[in-house]
Amino acid sequence: MRFALTALAAALLSTSALAQDVSGRLVLYTSQPNEDAQATVDAFTAAHPGVEVEWVRDGTTRIMAKLRAEIEAGAPQPDVLLIADSVTMESLVAEDRLMAYPDADVSAYDAGLMDPGHHYFPTKLITTGIIYNTGAEMVPASWKDLLKPEAADSIMLPSPLTSGAAAIHMAAITGDDDLGWDYYAALAEQGALADGGNGGVYKAVAGGEKLYGFVVDFLPIREKAKGAPVEFVFPEEGVSAVTEPVAILSTAQNPDAAKAFVDFLISREGQELASAMGYLPAMPGVTPPEGFPAVEDITLLPFDAGAALEQDQQAKQRFAEIFGG
Repeated sequence: MRFALTALAAALLSTSALAQDVSGRLVLYTSQPNEDAQATVDAFTAAHPGVEVEWVRDGTTRIMAKLRAEIEAGAPQPDVLLIADSVTMESLVAEDRLMAYPDADVSAYDAGLMDPGHHYFPTKLITTGIIYNTGAEMVPASWKDLLKPEAADSIMLPSPLTSGAAAIHMAAITGDDDLGWDYYAALAEQGALADGGNGGVYKAVAGGEKLYGFVVDFLPIREKAKGAPVEFVFPEEGVSAVTEPVAILSTAQNPDAAKAFVDFLISREGQELASAMGYLPAMPGVTPPEGFPAVEDITLLPFDAGAALEQDQQAKQRFAEIFGG
């Protein structure tokens, strides 16, 4: 994997379409895993050797706590933010902390993934669907299949109280007219356990403690390839998706390099890099990693990040009341 990413970064050095005349220091705050963050920076600087990138990596919650402390002190440091979810980005839009970039080329992207104001942009799709243990008798094809008697007391889902992807999934499911809050109430009646994050759900299902669960796609797809007894289902109603958006801060000290960074991530080359890392690219037509369908073959549940931000605390409280969290 590391060799492949390095080779791709080297190839980008000769991609004249990305060779804009930008230079100087660029500060990136990101929630990507360390290896992914380094590969992203390596590929970008291969295409833009005049830019020196300084990056800080932590989970989205801690990155945002750091950024908000800097804002409070009147000294925000990052030029670019690359974090997990669009709801957090919406909070920054509401505070006028993000720079609009209307000239970004998003012509290839599904409008449903885009911020209408061009304040942030999708860099990949991390969808939430159904994981099941291959020892399970019932093979689900729909979210509602988990309400069948065969799934009773055998379901686990990550809690939106601790997982950003689960919070987005909750907003998408409850916003669907055919699922809604009644679906979560029915899951609770099924004895579904809501606890922790996606990693815990994966371990419980792969280990046979539970037979079904909600989980982000790459965990079971990657581990299945290594022999784990799991399958991942994209339910027929659709899936929710975390887009790992990228944005330019309104206080960016090097906006030209920041725009080049955004351009790179949403370009075909940047999307090929996402695929090489093992994630589903957000741009249609880019070959996905092994085991993933093409993005154009996936149905996405409608999602309004602004509405999700507005309703976030109320929704989490309601979820906790249903599942006793």
